[in-house]
Amino acid sequence: MTLTAEPTPTTAVATHCPYCALQCGMTISPEAEVAPRQFPTNAGGLCQKGWTAPALLNSPARLTRPLIRTGGELRPASWDAALDLVANRLREIQTAHGLDAVAVFGGGGLTNEKSYLLGKFARVALGTSQIDYNGRFCMSSAAAAGMKAFGLDRGLPFPLTDLATADAIVLVGANPAETMPPFVQHLGGAKAKGGLVVVDPRCTPTAEQANLHLAPAPGTDLALALGILHAVVADGLLNQSYVDSRTAGFDAVWRIAAAYWPERVERITGVSAADQRRVAALLAAARNAYVLTARGAEQHATGVDTVSAWINLALALGLPGREGAGYGCLTGQGNGQGGREHGQKADQLPGYRKIADPAAREHVAGVWGVPAESLPGPGRSAYELLDALGTEQGPKALLVFGSNVVVSAPRAAHVADRLSALDFLVTADLVLSETSALADVVFPVTQWAEEDGTMTNLEGRILLRRKAVDPPPGVRTDLDVLAGLATRLGQPANRFPVHAETVFTELRAASAGGPADYSGISYDRLRVGEALYWPVPGEGHPGTPRMFLDVFAHPDGRARFVPVEHTGPAEPPDAEFPLQATTGRVLQHYQSGAQTRLVKELTDAIGEAYVEVHPDTAARAGLADGDWARVVSRRGEVAARVRCVSSIRQDVVFLPFHFPGEQRANLLTNPALDPTSRMPEFKVCAVRLTTKDGAS
Repeated sequence: MTLTAEPTPTTAVATHCPYCALQCGMTISPEAEVAPRQFPTNAGGLCQKGWTAPALLNSPARLTRPLIRTGGELRPASWDAALDLVANRLREIQTAHGLDAVAVFGGGGLTNEKSYLLGKFARVALGTSQIDYNGRFCMSSAAAAGMKAFGLDRGLPFPLTDLATADAIVLVGANPAETMPPFVQHLGGAKAKGGLVVVDPRCTPTAEQANLHLAPAPGTDLALALGILHAVVADGLLNQSYVDSRTAGFDAVWRIAAAYWPERVERITGVSAADQRRVAALLAAARNAYVLTARGAEQHATGVDTVSAWINLALALGLPGREGAGYGCLTGQGNGQGGREHGQKADQLPGYRKIADPAAREHVAGVWGVPAESLPGPGRSAYELLDALGTEQGPKALLVFGSNVVVSAPRAAHVADRLSALDFLVTADLVLSETSALADVVFPVTQWAEEDGTMTNLEGRILLRRKAVDPPPGVRTDLDVLAGLATRLGQPANRFPVHAETVFTELRAASAGGPADYSGISYDRLRVGEALYWPVPGEGHPGTPRMFLDVFAHPDGRARFVPVEHTGPAEPPDAEFPLQATTGRVLQHYQSGAQTRLVKELTDAIGEAYVEVHPDTAARAGLADGDWARVVSRRGEVAARVRCVSSIRQDVVFLPFHFPGEQRANLLTNPALDPTSRMPEFKVCAVRLTTKDGAS
């Protein structure tokens, strides 16, 4: 394999932010200075994370040489030594324990090219079925619900700018004022018309801007959707002509919703019957209306059903598949959409194909130049994979690309124990994250501004993120790492290219004819600024900015109502653990915080964990604002500083999940899984609040 760096530009480069799925447009100069640019998603705005994104490019925390654990310590080594060691150990482990003894874990921040090549590496170079990624923890429930309802999943099946014409928007379990601040400007039209509704147990910065804030108890969003649907039907607001002509299955849904009259739902959720009826009337009266969900609705053991309930409401009102209206999911991670389309999921092949589909296997195997029968079948989902590490029947080695599971996975202490039980752990990382600190080998890799690659934003638009600066000497791309390992494992060098554009050309061929068809997208089209939303099934195809305008993706062209029933949290509060904890992000930090915690401006703003709690609840625990507290669940405990907030429900506490060590919110969280998406229940678990010394 020959490493050939992409040329470094000498002028400012138009690119995109490295963080969330909004993928804000920005420029970056050769001196690594960023400036916002006009782009539809951010309209010239950037959040604090975007403005400070270059700080990590030259951070002293950057890894610049491979590390090999020797005598219990990670020590610098040569690239050849590290690659040789990893290839040899993987081969030894597979020889002793079978192909599935080696597992791969990816990330929703990886470019399309990396996601694609990582899936190919797992199935072809390793021959393992054991691959999944951290996007399973983010968008998987909405993806599964979208597939059930529409036959296809694309987070927003319309351009984000369509929201400007909205008369009403119901935003469920989303706090974009902190998680993607430039998004909020797209809500301004609905707010000005009195039609912005936010559903969230907390009065977040987003909820503060709403015309109506509904604060259901955590884990009761599904019941709330049923109550509003009941009001739609009972008050004569059902769009009967749409239901008859464009959907199937309404009667089965109504048989359930009929039992959830708003007064009953008020007792379940705490949201008044009057407000439920107000939302029903608001949506029905709006010419243009949208229902949007995010992690608050999805990260539950009933996440798929919860999202399905909100989609049912949208269908009853005739919103999806109509220009100026619809249902959408706000994808979170930078490439959360593309990352779930091209093969790093346990059950998936490129183009959003199913790995168990014989036709899909034949097509992709043909592109890869291998026999279809050589491809493994579906593997374990993300948490199940992590839970199996180092066990008798589980993987003995793990390669991690673009994820920090020690902080981000549920039941985090248990996950760290499982990593420690492995025979061999390998990571590719920018910095020594909490996961990389446990590794046997760490590869230093490039980041966003140091490489070319494509991302697919929350609208399903494919974007070219371009190289602007050189990486530090000694750092290689993830594509280089995969190619170096693959050739050492016996693969021909041309099977694992190292140039992003070459990989993307192959991805196009592999996705051709699949649900997420990228075959008509090229770097040349992206370079000249074409706005291409998948599917793009041919080089002359203009893309598909708005989906489902004529038909939905089911064979009969109709959307499906999905019958769902409220069951509540997997772990309800009780006498021992009387409160409900929910988790989320804050403005200054991103995901596990491995990157943002290294940016001084961000850590100066928020540098430690906190627990948001009602003053009366704090007082009952003997706590006051600013005290250090312990938040305890059945799985662990977290140390956090008390923030008294009078607007939060008295039975709820909130913790951000960005912090390491004893401040990890995911020490508390419940790994109960959704039966369809395998999403863990991050958003609600039973806890108690005590003083730091344990008194309560």
